[in-house]
Amino acid sequence: MNATLPVHTFSLVARDEHTGDLGIAVASKFLAVGFVVPWAKAGVGAVATQSYVNPSFGPTGLALMEAGAGPEDILAVFARNDPDLARRQFGYVLASGESLSYTGQECHGWAGGRWGPGYAAQGNLLTGPEVVEALERTFLNRTDLPFPERLLESLLQADRAGGDKRGRQSAALLVVGEGKGYGGMERWIDLRADDHPDPVLELQRLLRIHRLLFGAGEPARPLNPEEISWIQTLLNRQGHYTGPISEVWDEATERAFATLIGMENLEERYSGGAALDEVALAYLKEKFA
Repeated sequence: MNATLPVHTFSLVARDEHTGDLGIAVASKFLAVGFVVPWAKAGVGAVATQSYVNPSFGPTGLALMEAGAGPEDILAVFARNDPDLARRQFGYVLASGESLSYTGQECHGWAGGRWGPGYAAQGNLLTGPEVVEALERTFLNRTDLPFPERLLESLLQADRAGGDKRGRQSAALLVVGEGKGYGGMERWIDLRADDHPDPVLELQRLLRIHRLLFGAGEPARPLNPEEISWIQTLLNRQGHYTGPISEVWDEATERAFATLIGMENLEERYSGGAALDEVALAYLKEKFA
C-alpha cells in the first residue's frame, strides 16, 4: 500500500434512531478532512476512516454492510487484508444501529474510541480522553436537537473539550437519507470548512444556510396587506416591479416576487401566491431591511 499522511482527527459516526438517517461529523488540524474521512450510504451504513488512513475502508466497509456483514465481520476482513491495521483508526455504524470503533496500538496518543447502539466516537492525537467522552456524552444527551445539529453540537463540545492537540483547521458534516437530498439524491447534507480558524462554528453557520435554502420550511401563511406593501416596495427598489404599492397581490407582483425568490435560491420555500413561511420572510426582512 502507498504511504499516506496521517489524518489525526476526531469523528462521530451515528444513526438517527427516529428516521434511520446516517451521518458523520469530523474535525482536524488537517486540510480538507471531509475529503478523506467520511463515507456513508443511505439504508446501509456510515464509516469514518482516519489516523494512517486506508482509503479502501470506506467503500469496502459499506459493501460488506450491504452484503449483510456485522461489525465484527467487517473488522475481521479489514484485519485479514491490511498488514498495517495497527496504524489505523475507524468507526462505523450499520443501518441496524450496530456499531464498532477500532484504534490500532500504533495510533498517536491520545487515541481511543467509544461506541454503543447507533454511534461510534473516536479520535487520535487528541488532548485526552475527554474529547471522545464529550462526543459521546453530547450525542446521547442532546436528543432535543435535529440529527444534523446534534452531530455538530457533539463535534463542537468535543472541540471545546480540547480536540486535536495541534489545533484547528477543517471540519465536515455528511448526512445521508433516502430521497432527502437535492433532486431526490440520498446525499442530503455535505458541508465542509476546509481551512478556517474555527471550522466547527463555521459548519454550524453553513448548516443554518443549508436549512434556509433546502429545508422544507414551515407551512406558508398568507401575507397581510402591510407585508405585501413591503414586498412591493422591495421589488420596486430592486428593479423587478414597476406597479403600484397597492397592498394587493396581483400577477405583476407575483412574477416579480418569483424573480427575487429565484435570485435568493429560495425556490424550495415558495410555491406561489401571496403566502410565505416565517423563516423565508424573516430572511428577506433581515437582508433587505
